[in-house]
Amino acid sequence: MNVWLPTSPCTPEACAGHEGSTASVPHALLRLAAAVALILLGILGAPPVRLLPAGPRHRMVRAWSAALVRVFGIRITVHGSPGPGGGRLLVANHISWLDIPLVAAALPCRMLAKSDIRAWPVLGRLAGRAGTLFIERDRIRALPATVEAITGALLAGDRVTVFPEGSTWCGRARGTFRRAAFQSALDARVPVQPLRLTYLRADGHPAGAPAFVGDDPLTASLWRIARARGVRAEISLLPRIPPGRYAHRRDLAAAAQRAVAGLTTTSPDPLPGIPAQPATPSATDRDSANRPAASVHHWVSSSPAAASSLRTPS
Repeated sequence: MNVWLPTSPCTPEACAGHEGSTASVPHALLRLAAAVALILLGILGAPPVRLLPAGPRHRMVRAWSAALVRVFGIRITVHGSPGPGGGRLLVANHISWLDIPLVAAALPCRMLAKSDIRAWPVLGRLAGRAGTLFIERDRIRALPATVEAITGALLAGDRVTVFPEGSTWCGRARGTFRRAAFQSALDARVPVQPLRLTYLRADGHPAGAPAFVGDDPLTASLWRIARARGVRAEISLLPRIPPGRYAHRRDLAAAAQRAVAGLTTTSPDPLPGIPAQPATPSATDRDSANRPAASVHHWVSSSPAAASSLRTPS
């Protein structure tokens, strides 16, 4: 891994334990089978769904995404209003692969995902059909083209979701928002809407089971979530930051991060050994890095897409 890539100190051992009741093995297997069926349905249904008008298409995407989260026994609560349509950069904290269907259940959008996902069995195909924008995270020189692609999608009227922390965090600890993607919102002159994602146990404390952190295998994460009971997912649609309020992506990223972090009235206690990420700029944050060319505004737009991808550090 390149040293400039953002990393998280969260680990499955420290963060992903489930403290609460668990489902039986047969019940967990039934949940997984239902999830597989929904994913296959999504792959088969994506082409005809993309032909529908925007309204019916978005309703179907929201229903499918919500079903994928709920099939694991997770209840969904949405706070706030999506607001008017049009191009918009959605930025959220990143905890789990569940973040993607959770966001899509509230706001159908395109996702920014690491390029490795294209090779994933089944899920990679679904991500491609959903219009996912892919980023080669190991190549810093590819970032300007990624910023340009996001800008083009925003200019075409798409909503694009990115996870600016650049890696998954457990929810008790948080990462610094990286600035590169915010340049797209500045260049496209569109609003930025912060989103706050939270997974809670029945007692109101942060749930560890959904956390997909460190070197956690996807299979282990799936099984842990399928066995957990009493988990609820909350997504808060925070007030949009209008275009023109901030002239520099550094200030825009900081404002979005403050909005996400400041939603809760009390900050969860940090886990032992999991420090907050230092705010030292990485190579991708420096003002001279990843600035798109002026031709970004002449990017050829594509049609809005239907859904999203899995585990998308950006």
